Amino acid sequence: MSRRKKDPLRALSADERGEVERLSRSGREPATVVAHAKAVLAVATGAKYSEAAALAGRRSGDAVAHLVSRFNREGLEALYPRHGGGPAARYTSVERERILVEARRTPEHEPDGTATWSLVTLQRALRRAPDGLPQVSTYTIWCVLTEAGWSWQRTQTWCPTGHAVRLRKRGGVHITDPDAEAKKS
Repeated sequence: MSRRKKDPLRALSADERGEVERLSRSGREPATVVAHAKAVLAVATGAKYSEAAALAGRRSGDAVAHLVSRFNREGLEALYPRHGGGPAARYTSVERERILVEARRTPEHEPDGTATWSLVTLQRALRRAPDGLPQVSTYTIWCVLTEAGWSWQRTQTWCPTGHAVRLRKRGGVHITDPDAEAKKS
């Protein structure tokens, strides 16, 4: 005789069910998301937790019970893994935006000591600024720039990917590639 479920799965809305079904069949989503979606979908169709775990390729029915409980609280966000340990993110969106603002600024030769930004010169400028980040590392700067879609160019500068300045007779024209996001992945 099985035990009574402490926190049974709530009824899924039509949108939630459609999204969970899509995720359970996806070949592009991470394997953990697909397995979580399969487990939630199996429980929604009436399977026991241990059966749902087996259908999702997992062993523990208790883990499915925890997933169902989390799904009841958070909804579709419960299917995606959370922070898996290690130190918490140190810089918030405000600090990340501060790094991008500094990278967008054209460096001045005398105070910045450079004509183009590198990771080290950006780090120096951010550490010296009164509203800067005194402990920022070059790795953090690199992560923020690449997440924002910037790349290191052959001209030894950081540029936003998908943006270019084309030289014309009338001067420089800023061009934006509409397919830049699709080409990144």
